[in-house]
Amino acid sequence: MGPVLAGVLQLLALIAALALAYIPLGNYMAKVYSSDKHWRVEKWIYKGIGANPDTEMRWPAYLRGVLAFSAAGVLFLYLLQRLQGVLPGSLGFASIDADQAFNTAASFVTNTNWQSYYGEQAMGHVVQVGGLAVQNFVSAAVGMAVAVALVRGFARSRSGELGNFWSDMVRGVTRVLLPLAFVAAIVLVACGAIQNFSGIHEVGQFMGGSQQWNGGAVASTEAIKEVGTNGGGVFNANSAHPFENPTPFTNLFEIFLLLVIPFALTRTFGVMVGSIKQGYAILATMATIWLGFTALMMWTEFAHHGPAFEIAGGAMEGKENRFGVGGSSIFAVATTLTSTGAVNSFHSSFTGLGGGITMLGMQLGEIAPGGVGSGLYGMLIMAIIAVFIAGLMVGRTPEYLGKKIGTREIKFAACYILITPALVLVLTAVAMALPTPGNSMTNSGAHGFSEILYAYTSASNNNGSAFAGLNADTQWFNSTLGIAMLLGRFLPMVFVLALAGSLAEQKPVPATAGTLRTEKPLFTGLLVGAILIITGLTYFPALALGPLAEGLAS
Repeated sequence: MGPVLAGVLQLLALIAALALAYIPLGNYMAKVYSSDKHWRVEKWIYKGIGANPDTEMRWPAYLRGVLAFSAAGVLFLYLLQRLQGVLPGSLGFASIDADQAFNTAASFVTNTNWQSYYGEQAMGHVVQVGGLAVQNFVSAAVGMAVAVALVRGFARSRSGELGNFWSDMVRGVTRVLLPLAFVAAIVLVACGAIQNFSGIHEVGQFMGGSQQWNGGAVASTEAIKEVGTNGGGVFNANSAHPFENPTPFTNLFEIFLLLVIPFALTRTFGVMVGSIKQGYAILATMATIWLGFTALMMWTEFAHHGPAFEIAGGAMEGKENRFGVGGSSIFAVATTLTSTGAVNSFHSSFTGLGGGITMLGMQLGEIAPGGVGSGLYGMLIMAIIAVFIAGLMVGRTPEYLGKKIGTREIKFAACYILITPALVLVLTAVAMALPTPGNSMTNSGAHGFSEILYAYTSASNNNGSAFAGLNADTQWFNSTLGIAMLLGRFLPMVFVLALAGSLAEQKPVPATAGTLRTEKPLFTGLLVGAILIITGLTYFPALALGPLAEGLAS
């Protein structure tokens, strides 16, 4: 079997698995967030944190819950890292420096999971399990809660109430993320991923010295890392490491895990707003972009340029032989079109255009299908923009799901889509203008510029993957990337929840003959076009200086 055919068959198997999980998981999550009953363990949690899960919240109260919980998470994780040297189970590792501790705390609380450290050489068991793994669950649950709040904004009328943040967050963990991660961890252990709390072992001689490996709760961390679209690995090699991703089957399984909730949430959306077709329209938009990017990536990476590429079956530098070009390409697109950030290959070694595809995937706004929760609310924001554009073309007040998109709503949506590009482009420009950040670049020219552009794109979009040629463990990058992660996560949430509250206060507008049919393929095409055009106009100059220049020159 040729490598191209193998890659295509893997893609088809992945699509089939996602299709089988779509309806049951989407319906289940709709029931989870619509139920008025609480599990006993959930009641214990509510009692412990002093929250009343039955109190309805308007958007300012919901936002205060999101920000207060996340701020507490940043502080706790920061202190845990700073105290690692005196904690048991530290494997002898020292406490983390202040700038790196801030960066890592911001990274995991914002669901970014950017790592400027070598996981197996810096973090002990207590920090990995009690700090990072916990944030893998709760940061994902926060994103899902905000998405559900926006869906309620469309579904409810004349109330302004969006549900209860504490209830939504806890249910996301106990009823969705924990069960899926538990099953996924068992599958990974059965396929060869390790799961233990062992210390550091010397496993033999390597290049004249001893080689050391440490164990860890790798399978369970890997499971929630993918299910929650987190991305931070126990090992520096991330999902290219055989302890995290042992076989081609686990590689495909991990891709399935990082895509299944974001895609299934479109079904949840359709059920909760009372129109399954609306959910399918959003799904079709996400799937069209994802499949298009995957096909384009496989084409660029399989393109042969000389005998060496032909012998290797494609551009194999920086890719695992276990996965090949096909498995690496599918993974790279899936991880950068979601907010996962896990990697099973070296993105910096992709072809010039291939590296540009990973970057552009993040610059779309992590919406195809995006992170758990953040992908859905990001896509719904873009749907509002598309409806507004259509309204301008026909000269009528835009409406979406029975709600008018007026001046207030479009301002919230516009602010949402402007935040991330501003962070990416401004911080990249500043870093390139100053002398010190440039010293961290491994390469010069277009590829070196791409390293810095990729870093700020990844941080601001809460992705977490890296070109890996950049030395990001400096005070400048730890500080500025940490700030980009926090602003890129929580400023958009402000406008999402404000928009949700505005929509929930409205009364439904009856559909008429002039109402735009947003469940039709025509709207899906309009939405895809709007996303690509807005992103292209925003980022094309920067991309032209980096990956496009490199790709066209090769």
